[in-house]
Amino acid sequence: MSTQLFEAIDYLEKEKGIDKEVLLEALEAALISAYKKNFKSATNVRVELNVETNKMGVYAQKTVVEEVADIQEEITLNEALEIDPNYSVDDVIEVEITPKDFGRIAAQAAKQVVTQRVREAERGVIYDKYVDREEDVMTGIIQRKDRRYVYVNLGKIEAKLSEAEQMPSEEYHVHDRLKVFVTKVENTSKGPQIFISRSHPDLLKRLFEMEVPEIYDGIVEVKSIAREAGDRSKISVYADDSEIDPVGSCVGQRGQRVQAIVDELKGEKIDIVEWSEDPVVYVSNALSPSKVIDVIVNEKENSTTVIVPDYQLSLAIGKRGQNARLAAKLTGWKIDIKSETGAKEEGILQDHQEDKDDFDEEDSLFE
Repeated sequence: MSTQLFEAIDYLEKEKGIDKEVLLEALEAALISAYKKNFKSATNVRVELNVETNKMGVYAQKTVVEEVADIQEEITLNEALEIDPNYSVDDVIEVEITPKDFGRIAAQAAKQVVTQRVREAERGVIYDKYVDREEDVMTGIIQRKDRRYVYVNLGKIEAKLSEAEQMPSEEYHVHDRLKVFVTKVENTSKGPQIFISRSHPDLLKRLFEMEVPEIYDGIVEVKSIAREAGDRSKISVYADDSEIDPVGSCVGQRGQRVQAIVDELKGEKIDIVEWSEDPVVYVSNALSPSKVIDVIVNEKENSTTVIVPDYQLSLAIGKRGQNARLAAKLTGWKIDIKSETGAKEEGILQDHQEDKDDFDEEDSLFE
């Protein structure tokens, strides 16, 4: 029996990746419980598992007395002296009390407890494996669906994709393979729980890191992302090195890099714009693909008025205001878009041009 136990420990450590010490601790607790139950003992017993000799033993603490009143709790002085001549009355000694048939009884009684401890240990191993993947992208296969979640197999665990984290335009079928963003990893009483997303803006960021070496290496930096999942997104990028084209790096030759991401997101349109600390330049870039005549900045209200050619007005605003809305999210500036004709009628374009001319004239005096 002892040999089989130790062989099982070695097997579980190798096959399940569970630390041997964790298993030994679980077995010792189970065997103590089995002994107390089967031998109706409430004494302070200890089980020792010797991995070197592949043997186990049960030991109990007993008090040395002249005359024994409780055989489970006490031992006579004469018996104690046979163990060690230095013992005296009232000393507490530890003696082996392993029953002959304890192996069989222990195996039956300990099975459930050991199974539970092993399950807990496995859960810990799984949690430790996945907790470091929080805020990362993983590839999984859809296993099943219900009204609340799509369940995606990530290897050793099923992750939950809630309806709120799904892409509205995307259909999910069992056995489909897809990349997901890990939003949260929790260790609960029911075991590790992993929550994932297909709509999170950082999924887009991680996909660019995977496809664009310059972003992964830190040569190109992703400054901001505005996303309406499944429909359209904008991402702003920046390179400290003026010789590096951040937008071109993300697009790739013949658009191969960005197209790989578009394909993964089932056709989601992606605008890549260059970031600038100058709000005039940044807002102009963010409204791509529309052309911009001028940007009037009101720093106190953190707002801008953008003037575009008449024929570009609908493009700048976008369908249902989407282009302007995403540009505002991307830049952090409020954006009010006006046509060139409308701006002239309101006197905005003329007044702003006069202010710029005055500023340029004052600036030239200091040259």
